[in-house]
Amino acid sequence: MPNIHSTISFGLVNIPVILNTVIKNNDISFNQLHKKCGSRIMYQKYCPHCRVILKESEIVKGYEYEKKEYIEFTKKELEELKPENEEIIEIVSFINLKEIEPSYFEKSYYLSTEKKSKAYNLFVSALEKSKLVALCKTILHNKFYYGVIRYYENALILTTLYFEEEIHLEEGKKIDKIDSKELDLALKLIGSMKGHFEPQKYKDEYQNELKKAIDDKLEGKKIKAKKKSNKKQVTDLMKALEKSLKK
Repeated sequence: MPNIHSTISFGLVNIPVILNTVIKNNDISFNQLHKKCGSRIMYQKYCPHCRVILKESEIVKGYEYEKKEYIEFTKKELEELKPENEEIIEIVSFINLKEIEPSYFEKSYYLSTEKKSKAYNLFVSALEKSKLVALCKTILHNKFYYGVIRYYENALILTTLYFEEEIHLEEGKKIDKIDSKELDLALKLIGSMKGHFEPQKYKDEYQNELKKAIDDKLEGKKIKAKKKSNKKQVTDLMKALEKSLKK
């Protein structure tokens, strides 16, 4: 995906930036093939009413307001509905990152500059010193977003946010009284498993297995079924905690 050129609007200060995607999809993709001949399946846009295959120029967008009843929108009409200044990242306010429930975080972009920028460096330093994040709004890929810009290792990261109506979190139910001995064992188990976040150690086991299987297939080897671990479940909570600690 090409990088996106934009501008942070910070009061009357404008800071040109380039949005670079942080996430790279590491998943292995498969194509669908015709089992009989091994050819790749093709998809065509087909109108069942007219019984014809359509060109892109013959297609318009429609909103289904009732079952099988649509109102149509042209490309021009949808373009005219876009907010102004779509290439601007407008700062709305500055907030504490801890106020945001992590479920709201969507996609992150690394914000860089083409050349040295005093305004960019000033904004980076100001965010670091304030310990706050900038709440902003912008348009990316024809979609309106709110997001947060935060300091990260002498640079900036923009993370888009889901809207409240997109998040479906159920309210937690009242917790029953917990046995103090069970709680003590659970806390000891947590303490024994305490560690640090070390992302370089975490590997995608499934994708690695797929890559190995592909290499084996190319070499004409038979794919071996992975052994499934057969863990016995302990139904007695106290015994399960005690056994977990011993392990």
